[in-house]
Amino acid sequence: MALARATQRIQRTYGEYPQQFWILMGATFIDRLGGALLFPFFTLYVTARYGVSMTTVGLIFGVFSISSVVGSSIGGALTDRLGRKWMLIFGLVTSATITLLMGLAPTLPLFLVAAVASGLLADTGGPAQQAMVADLLPEGKRAEGYGVQRVVANLAVVIGPAVGGLMATRSYLSLFITDAIASTITAFIVLRFLAESMPQRSEEEAHESMWQTFRGYGVALQDKVMLVFLVASILTVLAYMQMNTTLSVYLRDQHGVPPRGFGLLLSMNAAMVVLFQFWITRQLRGRPRFLMMTLGVLLYAIGFGMYGFVGTYPLFVMAMVIITLGEMVAVPMSQAIVARLSPEAMRGRYMAVYGLSWIIPTALGTLLAGLIMDNLNPAWVWYGACACCVAAAAIYLGMSRWVGESATAGEGPLTAEG
Repeated sequence: MALARATQRIQRTYGEYPQQFWILMGATFIDRLGGALLFPFFTLYVTARYGVSMTTVGLIFGVFSISSVVGSSIGGALTDRLGRKWMLIFGLVTSATITLLMGLAPTLPLFLVAAVASGLLADTGGPAQQAMVADLLPEGKRAEGYGVQRVVANLAVVIGPAVGGLMATRSYLSLFITDAIASTITAFIVLRFLAESMPQRSEEEAHESMWQTFRGYGVALQDKVMLVFLVASILTVLAYMQMNTTLSVYLRDQHGVPPRGFGLLLSMNAAMVVLFQFWITRQLRGRPRFLMMTLGVLLYAIGFGMYGFVGTYPLFVMAMVIITLGEMVAVPMSQAIVARLSPEAMRGRYMAVYGLSWIIPTALGTLLAGLIMDNLNPAWVWYGACACCVAAAAIYLGMSRWVGESATAGEGPLTAEG
């Protein structure tokens, strides 16, 4: 009986979304599975393969992130000009090629060249994927749609780190090869089964020059609500990104946690998202967006701060549980906020601007964390992460008052009062 009810709920949920959305989610799962095998062990690979310090690792991430700013900006503009589908395919194919080159690079300089190419080319497809979700769903379903996307991505992470940890003990190269194969398969699915989702452009937009397309970024950069939201997001991601970059090395070097133990932490994080994300997102429907962001980021502050104070694996698990609860509140809500702020014809460019909240912390966060870990008490990484989250929560709370949110403001306009 319980199984029958569960099956009915799944069928009912499936029917709430268009088929094209589910094809996109299936493609996302395959691509994210390849990345989930590789990325959690990327820092471990670089330090082991090239014998470099965490400061150097931070510089590598910085080089990658700076090139990603350019790549994402180009991708966002071309997404609004040429369409979502072909930009997504281009990003996937170049990602597969460059991932193989990174795995085969015999020296650090060649690895850096591949990292720059990855940022410039592979990241061009990111805004297209996010814009496609917004295209396919009405406004009231977007937060839930982004929640589904996170469930799908984290289902890959349930499998990826655990399997990747076993593969990494034998060959790091196998991780790069598998990720490249996954990206190639995803590109074929997009080519064969996904239709273009870009809304019909007006006659004026259809005849605008490439220069005018790029000038459209000025609209996003003059949007006061978007800019303040971007600042808060950067502070949030400065803390959040440490989970996938610095934490593995910190736990290994300071507390003797092996790669398999770290992989299990990430798998638990992903399993919680798979089990509870959609339910939590539905409970948040119609609630004030910025107040929910405040709640999620305060949970981040507690969880990340704990890593600076605790020293046993069960408490590491508890910290990850708290972080994951914050993640399930904040991440889908933030994506829905950006989709709501962006004009229909500029979704790709708004998504690219929002991408800066991930790219800038990747450029600075790993480098700063590396400098702290190499020269100071490593626990200060987590004290700093906690401080960033508290500051971000204060900004989100201020934004809630600024835009005049109320208990029923979840679907209302996001414009500054006064």
